[in-house]
Amino acid sequence: MKNEMTLHIKSLSVNEAFARSTVAAFCAQVNPTLEDIVDIKTAVSEAVTNSVVHAYPNSIGDIKINVVLKDNFVTITITDYGIGIFDTEKAKEPFFTTKPDEERSGMGFTVMESFMDSLDIKNNSSKGTTVKMTKKLSIDTNVMVAND
Repeated sequence: MKNEMTLHIKSLSVNEAFARSTVAAFCAQVNPTLEDIVDIKTAVSEAVTNSVVHAYPNSIGDIKINVVLKDNFVTITITDYGIGIFDTEKAKEPFFTTKPDEERSGMGFTVMESFMDSLDIKNNSSKGTTVKMTKKLSIDTNVMVAND
């Protein structure tokens, strides 16, 4: 089975919770464990927050979230069209932040890596950043989902 959805939101902090919940709800159709849902919500929250805070420091821009469910795997791709990341390897270092005056912990990518099976960060050729995360889902066989 393969299913896919794409969500477009503005880089407003109020949209982070909506994105997190929407992705989790979409993933729920394959009966993942509660732990997997929490992991997905946390990783999406971190990725979207990074786009809101860092990609568009002085403006509001677009964020695109694509989610693909195939077999027991989820692939979540979050793309912004903002200023990009100067050094992706440096940005992945724990506690590195470009906004230390704003009480940022610098743990966003570290959190994403710890909750997902893989994390790939790319600067887009024109501008912006794409974060691609994958996770093998543990299917909760104790939960029955009604098929419409």
